[in-house]
Amino acid sequence: MLNAAFRIVNDVDEANDVLQESFISAFENLDSYRGDSAFGAWLKRIVINKAITHLNKKKWERFPNDEKWDVKEEEPIDIFESFPFTVEKVRSAIGDLPDGYRTVLSLYLLEGYDHGEIAEIMGITESTSKSQFNRSKKKLKELLEYKM
Repeated sequence: MLNAAFRIVNDVDEANDVLQESFISAFENLDSYRGDSAFGAWLKRIVINKAITHLNKKKWERFPNDEKWDVKEEEPIDIFESFPFTVEKVRSAIGDLPDGYRTVLSLYLLEGYDHGEIAEIMGITESTSKSQFNRSKKKLKELLEYKM
């Protein structure tokens, strides 16, 4: 749970705060747990929502809902063919991404949410989620190439 919070807020102390708030919220709302999913999945959703709320409180720049900002989805490329980066370099580069990029990338790749779910969680359109994901991949690639 701490890792999920950290991947979104990108600060250990803030992630700990988010985690504490999440556990308090889960405890206070334990009666709302219906058992539709695993308890861990229910708790993880609370952690992710609290982390995103935390970022929103920091007044991070929201994504524009204007269609002109949408980017076409790129053709998939096999980036693992000759992958020259260590796990630490990738982790560091993800940490250097802007909050919005890092959040969408983390929710999609690491947490397993689809773009529809990300759009609902973050209050953006599905196409904005897709375009932000594509931009985050491009920015991550630039950061990794710069760190080489």
